[in-house]
Amino acid sequence: MIAVVDLGQDSATLTQALRSLGADVLVTSDPEFLREANGLILDTGAPMDTTMEKLKAMRADRMIERRIAGGRPVLGIGTGMHAMFERSTEPAAEGLAQIPGIVETLPAPRTQWARVKAPCESVLFEGIEDQQFYFEHAHAVHSDPAAELTEELFDPPLVAFCECESPIVAALEYGPLMATQFHPERSADAGLELLRNWLATC
Repeated sequence: MIAVVDLGQDSATLTQALRSLGADVLVTSDPEFLREANGLILDTGAPMDTTMEKLKAMRADRMIERRIAGGRPVLGIGTGMHAMFERSTEPAAEGLAQIPGIVETLPAPRTQWARVKAPCESVLFEGIEDQQFYFEHAHAVHSDPAAELTEELFDPPLVAFCECESPIVAALEYGPLMATQFHPERSADAGLELLRNWLATC
């Protein structure tokens, strides 16, 4: 069973993609279900400050932290990935600080397909290395979290970058925490395969 954190956004495309891969999916804010689900997804395009306010209001911020500390799979998508970093600059907001990095505003919002270069050891990108994925974003992380992480709870993080005007973090894997800047559910066959690879970890 996969829980998608209910932040009041339309998650129909994501849930349809997951169900097409055979997953049982529930969009919910129920703390018990978020805690007990085999996998948890934080998927949102809302601003970082709004996202963090909603997570704290439902106490899902602590739930996510406990899941990661306990080795239970979590996938962040879009701002759901940004929330895993330390903070954002605009809007100013504190993240979950599961991995070092600052989310910064891009010079202009971008909607584009871009090629992602993934490490050969990647679980998420197994069989889909060097493919294009769908990005729709106005914020990103430019620095390499692997270079900044001084206290590692898990094996060193794997970081995938893409060239979207300038290099940005496109995806990361750090123990049970995996995240993508792009939207796999809108990324055709490559995106479905990435979701399939994540489901296999749950």
